[in-house]
Amino acid sequence: MDLAKQAKIVDGIHDTLNDFVGQRLKVRANMGRSKIVESEGVLTQVHPQLFIMEVDRKRGRTARQSYQYVDVLTGMVELSQNGEPLFAPFVDESMELIDYVMEERVVS
Repeated sequence: MDLAKQAKIVDGIHDTLNDFVGQRLKVRANMGRSKIVESEGVLTQVHPQLFIMEVDRKRGRTARQSYQYVDVLTGMVELSQNGEPLFAPFVDESMELIDYVMEERVVS
């Protein structure tokens, strides 16, 4: 995927999320090392490079979490509302595998 296409997709993610400000969303974030964090909260702010959610914690407390649009693009962060994903996968997993294999051949 070329850089111009990625930039256009990121702008599209930003525009879509702008319409969801103030609504409850579910977030599933891959934090690395097989750690996946799922939380639910309200999308409070949308900025040029990231968006901020106020997520529910134990005992009625809330916390602010920020995520980058690029993480949504790469699939590291998945957003859904009422069980329906907001975005379809942008990156084809088979293409990632091909890219990885090609990089390994170049390095070797």
